[in-house]
Amino acid sequence: MGQQKLRNMEEFAAVSGISRPTLSKYFNDPDSVRRSTRQRIEAALTKYDYRPNVYAVNQNRRRTRNIGVVVPNLADPFFSEIGREVELACIAAGYSPILLSSHGKPSQERANLDSLRALKPAGVLLAAFGKASDRDAIERFNEDVPVVAFDANIEGACEAFVGTDNFQSVDLIVEYLCRSGAPPCFFEMKTPSNPNANKRRQAYLEAMERHGHAPHIHQVPGEGWDFEEVGMTEGGRLISSGAFETNTVLCSNDRLAIGMLSAAYGLGVKVGHGADCTMRIAGQDDHPFSRYTCPPLTTIAQDYAAIANQAASTLFRILDTETRLAEREETLFEGKLVMRASA
Repeated sequence: MGQQKLRNMEEFAAVSGISRPTLSKYFNDPDSVRRSTRQRIEAALTKYDYRPNVYAVNQNRRRTRNIGVVVPNLADPFFSEIGREVELACIAAGYSPILLSSHGKPSQERANLDSLRALKPAGVLLAAFGKASDRDAIERFNEDVPVVAFDANIEGACEAFVGTDNFQSVDLIVEYLCRSGAPPCFFEMKTPSNPNANKRRQAYLEAMERHGHAPHIHQVPGEGWDFEEVGMTEGGRLISSGAFETNTVLCSNDRLAIGMLSAAYGLGVKVGHGADCTMRIAGQDDHPFSRYTCPPLTTIAQDYAAIANQAASTLFRILDTETRLAEREETLFEGKLVMRASA
């Protein structure tokens, strides 16, 4: 007959002859028990092939080792990449990350926070929707569990924020586009999903003024997460109607730019900075697919790893000291210009 499956720590204690409190102490911190006891427990673990339920063990602690990680949409490779970096930072620090996607719905973001409450996380790393988020719900959650926001800022509702300096980044790419060709128009959705879009629009206006050019902003219908579709349909409509004042378009994000590249191809418009090209298109974010578009997309790269590690280390500092921050912290990383063939 096969070995009996042990369902919980009580059954393991019964068959191993080791008390339940001693086992609990070991699973919370193996170094907290005597070496001889630790050896007995580890031998019993091997003999009975028992592994404790990590989350059940966590639930019995005053403070768990769970870290909630909430992102707007894991179907977006941008958030998959930054979510992966945050997960790795948590694992390296000895925490158990619980990664949740809000699937493009602010209501799901609130539901994710409610679900995390039941798991008693030590803290939460949150990439929020921004303006569409339930600010009051986030603020209430932060009163009980420390929250560090990344990518999208929720002013005052969290302990800290870590993201990209949109004003530096936009100025960098506007300066390049003005220096290398016609000054850019700005293309965005009328109802942006992310608060970074509003900062980028304002940064574009300020950058164009600094460089002595008139700004041209084109806002198109669209909301939610179908950026490529909006970029292709609405961007294509503007290209075919000759609506852009110059032959250079800076898109609010890479996914809109990817859609516009598709529209340009369908219309027979050659994009790039070659002599036979009639249009330049640039984006922002250095989306994982941007280097594989045709032509490859000129953009601004966000430092995923730096943002993820800074957000995580800020949260770990709060947890390790068991002290909330005296003042809200905000850390912004500079973007890096990535010049490719599209502009």
